[in-house]
Amino acid sequence: MSRAFVKEPDGDSPEPLAELPLSDHPNYVTPRGLAQLRARWQATSARRDALKASADSIGRQDELALLERELRWLNARVHSAIEVDLLAQPQDRVTFGASVTVASAEGEQRYRIVGENEAAAEQQRVSYLSPLARALLGAHVGDEVIWQRPAGDLAIEVIAIDYADETGD
Repeated sequence: MSRAFVKEPDGDSPEPLAELPLSDHPNYVTPRGLAQLRARWQATSARRDALKASADSIGRQDELALLERELRWLNARVHSAIEVDLLAQPQDRVTFGASVTVASAEGEQRYRIVGENEAAAEQQRVSYLSPLARALLGAHVGDEVIWQRPAGDLAIEVIAIDYADETGD
């Protein structure tokens, strides 16, 4: 094999990883969302500490760098979190944290409006910044709103709003 294609060690340290992007929007979270962020921070911190303590930590510098970067991001998200008290939300209209049941030509669906880090389409958890949430925010039971989607606009009617404890979701 030709030595022309083999990288010689040059003593330079590896380039630092780019930071994970932080949202410019307020970091609103439900109590469940804040608990999830804290649990993720604790698990990532424990993984980093275990890796540092292992005999093979030198061979795993790339993984350690990834964990350190994620911990910086998680720390920023936990410390910027604005926890919303769901019981203090107005019960008669859709606001952050609401579970909203809607009806449309496509049937009945239930969505929870949550923070950016909690959003999970497969669990019907939508970010408060999403087009669906923006269409619903401020609506009352009986209101019809237009959800502007790439697949085409959809008229949806709000048929129920609640702020029940999320632990059962």
